[in-house]
Amino acid sequence: MIRYTAQRFLGLIGVLFVISILTFVIMHAIPGGPFDPYQMPVSPSTQKYLDAKYGFDKPLYEQYAKYMWAALHGDFGIPFQSPSETVTGLIARTWKVSVILGGIALLISYSLGILLGFIAAMYQNTWIDYLSVMFAVLGIVAPSFVVSLLLLYIFSIWLDLLPTGGWGDSWKQIVMPVLAFSFGLTAIVARYTRSSVIEVLRSDFVRAARAKGLSRTAVLQRHVLRNALTPIVTIAGPMFAGVITGTFFIESIFRIPGIGMYFTQSAFERDYPMIMALTLLFATLIVTIYFVTDLVYAWIDPRVRIIGRNERG
Repeated sequence: MIRYTAQRFLGLIGVLFVISILTFVIMHAIPGGPFDPYQMPVSPSTQKYLDAKYGFDKPLYEQYAKYMWAALHGDFGIPFQSPSETVTGLIARTWKVSVILGGIALLISYSLGILLGFIAAMYQNTWIDYLSVMFAVLGIVAPSFVVSLLLLYIFSIWLDLLPTGGWGDSWKQIVMPVLAFSFGLTAIVARYTRSSVIEVLRSDFVRAARAKGLSRTAVLQRHVLRNALTPIVTIAGPMFAGVITGTFFIESIFRIPGIGMYFTQSAFERDYPMIMALTLLFATLIVTIYFVTDLVYAWIDPRVRIIGRNERG
């Protein structure tokens, strides 16, 4: 187990290293920059001073090495869009907004998704099942920004019931962002729940339980529900990572001051320190969650470790 953990951890470090290089190179390869003369006209002397101050006059490999050395010591620089605070301070200030929004959406998604998926599986090949499948497909394929704009048109423009955006002034401001956020997540959970429950219902141990004379309710509670929910838990990790990092389009459309909105602004304003810090943050969260998931699987099922060793020769 120790060897397996070490190998997975080294792989995690390698993935983060590659992501940091690719992000840094692509970020600087895109035409323009934070002090683009077309967007912020300055004199040549001022341009030269700004490049020297922020190290843009140095070779790219030297800029990368300097940034990563500072980042490893906890210094991610100063955000160009908010020079009065550090990147770390800005992330710490906006983090809780995304967590609140995403946490509510995740709670609703799992509760409603499991319920819909379970009902659809119990009434397979009926109109209830067909509606559930249609909802799942629509929720998966519909982009979040399309859902957000549709909600804005219905509840803000047409019905005039909810504000178009903002945060912290009224509970009404959180309704549409949560609906937009949870729509796709609910569809994913419902789809996984339906497939898992149907698979368990067709298993031999469920047939044996029914043959022993157990009631329908007892079979569902003791065998179907417990075994069907196990695979659904596996998707919680990636969904949780998405919840923590926030949804870029949703926060931007509804003007929610979360970490996702600032990432979008950083991309448009070429805020290099924020882009690098948030990309590394998102990547670290995702690979860490998958790393922990792999360890849990290896601890529960030793065959995972054996298969991993055989694949590496």
